[in-house]
Amino acid sequence: MNDNGEKRKALRLHGRVQGVGFRWWAQRQGERLQLRGFVRNCPDGTVEIAFAGPAAGVDEMSRLLQDGPRTARVDRVESLPEPDSLPDSFRIGGP
Repeated sequence: MNDNGEKRKALRLHGRVQGVGFRWWAQRQGERLQLRGFVRNCPDGTVEIAFAGPAAGVDEMSRLLQDGPRTARVDRVESLPEPDSLPDSFRIGGP
């Protein structure tokens, strides 16, 4: 939690997570949960996602990312260092 009570998280998702609509799905979930952050494809075939917001929303997003959209297969979720800064909305692409 940071000073304003916001929880932050960053993850790298491994599996069949590119070419299956994962980024658009994650953006919709982030917006629905009133989170801010980003999701992007990485050159190694993984997806990186970083997000922040109310603890309940961050926890729910973390739970949803264990499976991803129906078209995806998440084999492993790797924790990354919490981001220093994030955009004011949830978007596809980098910070």
